[in-house]
Amino acid sequence: MGERPANKSFWNRYAKLYDFEIKRFNGKAYLEMYQLMSGSLLPDMDVLEVATGTGLVAINIATCVRSVEAVDFSPKMVDTARKKKAPGNVRFSVEDATGLSFGDNTFDAVIISNALHIVPDPVRVLSDISRVLRPKGLLIAPTYSQGHLRESTWDLNAKILKFIGFKTYSKWSPVEYVAFIEQNGFRVERWQVLHAAFPLVYLETHKE
Repeated sequence: MGERPANKSFWNRYAKLYDFEIKRFNGKAYLEMYQLMSGSLLPDMDVLEVATGTGLVAINIATCVRSVEAVDFSPKMVDTARKKKAPGNVRFSVEDATGLSFGDNTFDAVIISNALHIVPDPVRVLSDISRVLRPKGLLIAPTYSQGHLRESTWDLNAKILKFIGFKTYSKWSPVEYVAFIEQNGFRVERWQVLHAAFPLVYLETHKE
């Protein structure tokens, strides 16, 4: 976990550019994610979004559920999200994904989008998500997949991203990612690969 302070510094700096970059490189994939999520969430659900960034997902799915707690470990990301016009059932706060302050069995669904590959300890994150998720609760966990790309393609991009302060800790192929989720206490029921800057595995599971 020693690299987390530097990584947080990157995300604090990146907060002002985040929405522009998502729209430019992954806008279509994000629209598809919102549609998929909206089809699986229910009006009586209390939802936690971990690693909300600037709140894009939280704001776009809020009308489908009862409440959304949207958290991120970057204060600047949360500040940016709070400045947006969000539905009244959305609350943004600063939280560490490896030590969430919420009680056990608090949420009907948890969303963590495009974050598990960039946290140093994704197993610990999934463990805490499982703790706050109610029995049989829904986990929606899309993430970018690079493990099956040619090394030359990924290595060049990784060097550029590392130079600007971005760090990737896990590199799964789509099948490896599904297996990783199932090895950590969730039953994967639906997954598909969306076209984005890097292949994006959209995945829905239920807590065992």
